[in-house]
Amino acid sequence: MQSKERVLITLSRHAADRVPINYEANAGIDGRLKAHFGLQPDDHERLRARLGVDFRGVSAPYVGPRLHADIPERGVIVNNWGIHKRWVTHETGGYWDYCDFPLRDAEADTVAAWPMPSPDQHDYSQIRAECSRHQRYAVHVGGPGLACIINMAGFFRGMDQVFMDLALGDPAGLLLIDRFLDIQFEVTRRTLEAAKGGIDFMWIGEDLGSQYAPLISAALFNEQILPRHRRFFELAKAYRLPVMMHTCGSSSWAYDAYIAMGLAAVDTLQPEAANMSPAYLKAQFGDRLAFHGCISTGGPVAFGSVADTVRNCRETLEIMMPGGGYCFAPTHALQDNSPTANVVAMYETAMTGGRYG
Repeated sequence: MQSKERVLITLSRHAADRVPINYEANAGIDGRLKAHFGLQPDDHERLRARLGVDFRGVSAPYVGPRLHADIPERGVIVNNWGIHKRWVTHETGGYWDYCDFPLRDAEADTVAAWPMPSPDQHDYSQIRAECSRHQRYAVHVGGPGLACIINMAGFFRGMDQVFMDLALGDPAGLLLIDRFLDIQFEVTRRTLEAAKGGIDFMWIGEDLGSQYAPLISAALFNEQILPRHRRFFELAKAYRLPVMMHTCGSSSWAYDAYIAMGLAAVDTLQPEAANMSPAYLKAQFGDRLAFHGCISTGGPVAFGSVADTVRNCRETLEIMMPGGGYCFAPTHALQDNSPTANVVAMYETAMTGGRYG
């Protein structure tokens, strides 16, 4: 069975020949895996082939002028949205940390004038060719950052201000949200049009929970978040695509509302968070949702032995596989503190233990 068929069967909550497999990792562990398999540092495709990955993404790159300048004297990188990041090192590697929050105190007129990448300045010309190149795989548009309101706004304003914006209906904060969502929506629409049927599903995201509880009230969710996501579901429906949604933390409280809008699958599924264990999700939503994730990047793959990792992966497969509807994947990008042997064992277990029949 080819990857595309395998994933689409699974997203429809049926069993394929094996569970589909996906992969995301920070640069450190990604480089160590490539070295382990004897691959070049830039050989992304062969690494995914070695791990049995069934998914591929396509996107239209921004090709317009540089909109914001870096701040080299402070080691700050500024992207074309104007979001600031700096590299923070730690004992096992490093990560890009969002900083400065340049629109934290901005009023609506400043937000309205803030340079952002225009949909007209993305290159859609290679989308169809990319889809054809990956035609054996399940091809998605978007990812965890598409349509994500709270995190994306937080990169500009800081999380504390974003929650105030949503709760108080702050004009500047809401204008910022609507500006970047409008751009994301139009880029996505044009990408789907350029793909000419070569895309298999849409991947969006929203972080709705801490480890213990919702981040916002149900009333605020219904007022500010859900209506802004509706048009992305409608866009996917217009192209007859299933939608998968990234949901960090304790997020299952919101799944019924998204199911009503047409949600097909949920991603991330941190098993440590409240009401997010594989057994709970399978029992509560297994007849209505497919699942993608569940292998915690903060669990045995990072802190246990090879045997612990294999045991955890097998237990998750045993819970999630019956009847189909499960895609094996880490909850987030695999972190640099994950031993190479554990990650290799994780994917070997998926390939051997994730087969039906």
